[in-house]
Amino acid sequence: MSPHTCEETFHRLLKLLAAKDMDAVADLWAECGTAEFPFAAGGSPRHLTGREAVREYLAGYPDLMDVQAIAALTVHRTGRPDTIVAEFTAHGRTMATDEPYRLDYITVLTTHQGLITRYRDYWNPLAAASAAGKLLGSLRAESAR
Repeated sequence: MSPHTCEETFHRLLKLLAAKDMDAVADLWAECGTAEFPFAAGGSPRHLTGREAVREYLAGYPDLMDVQAIAALTVHRTGRPDTIVAEFTAHGRTMATDEPYRLDYITVLTTHQGLITRYRDYWNPLAAASAAGKLLGSLRAESAR
């Protein structure tokens, strides 16, 4: 069954992420939907446009991170029925190092007819680089700018 509300779409996204079904996660995007990562650092993109760009971005994610649980999920409804703000924590293991990680997120999600039209993901790039075992390289890349 396809999600219809913004919150249902978000819960579906988390379920598919945990199942490591990145194609199905990308299929939740509208054809011209966007993904924005305002705090992205280094070579990470800050903006993706279109379902296929999201699919390409997510393709190798399960090889980097093993999301095992989503904790402390709080969904805030906004004055718009098509937009929510979600706070959550992802727990898992980093595939390269087999080390545990914990990342906190704030996501602003806008949907239309169950598909994501705008996804804004606010996370700490230093914590993400540390979790991926790439903190030192990320710091060097940023200082070289």
